[in-house]
Amino acid sequence: MFRFLFILFLLVPLVEIYFLIKVGDVIGAGWTIFAVVSTAVIGAGLLRIQGASTLLRAQSNLLKGTLPAMEMMEGFALALSGVLLLTPGFFTDAFGFLLLIPPVRRWLIGRKLQNATFVQGSHNGRRDSDPTIIEGEVVDNDEPRLK
Repeated sequence: MFRFLFILFLLVPLVEIYFLIKVGDVIGAGWTIFAVVSTAVIGAGLLRIQGASTLLRAQSNLLKGTLPAMEMMEGFALALSGVLLLTPGFFTDAFGFLLLIPPVRRWLIGRKLQNATFVQGSHNGRRDSDPTIIEGEVVDNDEPRLK
């Protein structure tokens, strides 16, 4: 994992710098800066719309009594998209915009979920009949106590 992150943090900035230099040679430095800033602004606007839509779908699922699992995963993907779009450069913007396309985002989430391993049962491998688990209820009492 460390090796992957090291290569990622080394290669992505190098690729971004390469593309920025190449685009700057073709259209000029001013237009390149304008393009980078405008993709961030447009991406932020699209991200806001997509995020609101995902939040409304999640609330709708909660009102129906179902778990908004896909919406939660989409929220994570949208947050990643926002990070990619706010990172200056065309390479990260391309991936950020891909995550803003709902069918692409859902396909990627579906692929990731197919590879996931789920463990059934409660946390730490405990069973429900474990004698060390004590069921209880929290009561919030704001009345002052008599001393």
